[in-house]
Amino acid sequence: MKVYAGNLPFSITDKDLAAMFEQFGQITEAVVIKDKFSGRSKGFGFVTFAEKASGEKAIAEMNGKDMQGRALTVNEAKPMEPREDRGDRGDRGGGFNRRRF
Repeated sequence: MKVYAGNLPFSITDKDLAAMFEQFGQITEAVVIKDKFSGRSKGFGFVTFAEKASGEKAIAEMNGKDMQGRALTVNEAKPMEPREDRGDRGDRGGGFNRRRF
């Protein structure tokens, strides 16, 4: 079972996240989502448990728990919904190859 953990402190690492949830059962993966440019945490992550019962127990006990002054949001992870194509990725006519007459 995959669990979403939100409103995490920005200083948390993957190892910290795993340590926070390992009391509930065997963890197969713990990942803090990071900004691809800065490498800084986005304040949420995912924990995958080997058994569904472990994930449900973690949700029941960790949702709303205070961590460094932040109330955690912990619930079952939902599949990411596809983003709507905004249609603004075409040629905009700008850039460095623009000819000047």
